[in-house]
Amino acid sequence: MRDVTQTPDEETPYECFECGAVVVAEDKPDACPQCESEMRNRQIPLE
Repeated sequence: MRDVTQTPDEETPYECFECGAVVVAEDKPDACPQCESEMRNRQIPLE
């Protein structure tokens, strides 16, 4: 999956580490809109 090219204008799903909320956005959100925790890009697998 690391060789997948993403276009910057593409909307990407981000998931909150804490509450699991999902936000679809073009840029990574600074914090979860519900609980203010860190967000992760769901298209990049966790290792």
